[in-house]
Amino acid sequence: MSRLRLTFACGDYDRTRALEDGTVRPDGIDLTYLRLPVEETFFRMMRFREFEVAEMSMSSYVKSLDLHDPPFVALPVYTSRQFRHTGIFVNAESGIEKPGDLRGKVVGTPEWQLTANVWIRGLLADQYGVPVDSVEYRTGGQETPGRIEKAAVDLGERIRISPIGPAQTLARMLADGEIDAFQGPRVPSSFVPGGNVRRLFADPVAAEKQYFAETGIFPIMHVVVVRRDVYESHPWVAQTLTKAFYLAKQKAAAELYDASALRFMLPWLIPGLEEARALMGEDYWSYGLPGNEHVLSTFLRYHHQQGLSRRQYEPAELFAPETAEAFVI
Repeated sequence: MSRLRLTFACGDYDRTRALEDGTVRPDGIDLTYLRLPVEETFFRMMRFREFEVAEMSMSSYVKSLDLHDPPFVALPVYTSRQFRHTGIFVNAESGIEKPGDLRGKVVGTPEWQLTANVWIRGLLADQYGVPVDSVEYRTGGQETPGRIEKAAVDLGERIRISPIGPAQTLARMLADGEIDAFQGPRVPSSFVPGGNVRRLFADPVAAEKQYFAETGIFPIMHVVVVRRDVYESHPWVAQTLTKAFYLAKQKAAAELYDASALRFMLPWLIPGLEEARALMGEDYWSYGLPGNEHVLSTFLRYHHQQGLSRRQYEPAELFAPETAEAFVI
């Protein structure tokens, strides 16, 4: 019997490397791994449905569920998780010294619907008393002009938001003081040592550890989606792929803790890993729905409150039901 051929578009991660090099092979599937930048993967999958399987922005995926015929079904596989206190930058002359000072300020953001920005706006509201509608937003390209939202967003009149000029960039506007702050997943080029752009949190790692201690949330950024026509024709691929992703992550976790020769160019990699496990638990980068309900529920609440989804979805609605048994190995 021939194996099912599927193309998988994803970033370059330790937790998916075994699927790319073939040391982990999904049962019955020949997986062609396309290593692409996340923005390209998201754009091509959202606009053209080019791949059978792809990494996907959690925000974009949830937004796609509002469509009459949702084009994807997700697996509870989180290829990206990241605290986002490090993603808030301010102009040093803006008068912003603490999170509460953002109220009434003008903040740049590449796209309203970016998952990182959904989390940033949500945590600022929940933890620091900065309601989403207390800020004025500008959207557009961070380093190059002309960026637009990947999908239409209808925010009504509650949110004050407008695009920047066609020749402007958010990084330059932040440096020049044309916007007071910037929120996004990538570090703006205007953030340089000794410059007039700095992070909002002087010690973002300490802020992120405190956030986790208070909330138990390690934010989920990306999931893996299967094109719905593929899933409906071959429903077994949901569980099979989820198992393979889990095994690849387990392999990466074991290799990461090999102290004989550091796997990545980070001098304190091993102590950092030990600290993360002590603070967050042995399986701090967990897959699956159990144990992640609170993280997902919080994100889904933010997503709906920020005008990105028509209703507040439940975590269990996000994933193919077959994946519930995938972690029983």
